[in-house]
Amino acid sequence: MAQLLREALGSSLRRVRNDQGRTLREVSTSARVSLGYLSEVERGQKEASSELVAAICDALDVEIADVMLDVGNTLRPMEPRVVPGHVAQARIAPSRVAPSRIAPSRIAEDTKVVIPAPASLAAV
Repeated sequence: MAQLLREALGSSLRRVRNDQGRTLREVSTSARVSLGYLSEVERGQKEASSELVAAICDALDVEIADVMLDVGNTLRPMEPRVVPGHVAQARIAPSRVAPSRIAPSRIAEDTKVVIPAPASLAAV
C-alpha cells in the first residue's frame, strides 16, 4: 500500500524536530497543541489541519512550502512512469532535512533537459 499523506507529513515534521534537537513538549508548547496530539500527527495517526500544520511549522521555524516539498518528494516515485500521450517529467530525488530547515531539491536555472519526441510523433 502507498504511504499516506499524513504519514509522510508526520515523518517530515518529526525529522525537522529531531534534527533541531527539540522535544515533543517544547514544540507542542510553542505550537499550542497538546503533546499527545502532536505525537499522533508525527506518527501519521491523525490528519493535521492546515492551521495546525502552520502552527507546527511556525514553532519549528520552517516554511510550510519546504515541508510540503519534502513530503511531495517522499511520496513521488523515483522511477518515471510512462503514460501514453504525455511527456515524461524529470524526477527529483527526495530532499534531506537540514538541521533547522528542510533543504529543498533544486535544479539549476541554466540546466536544460532535451527529451526527443517519440518515434510515432517524429514523422508528424
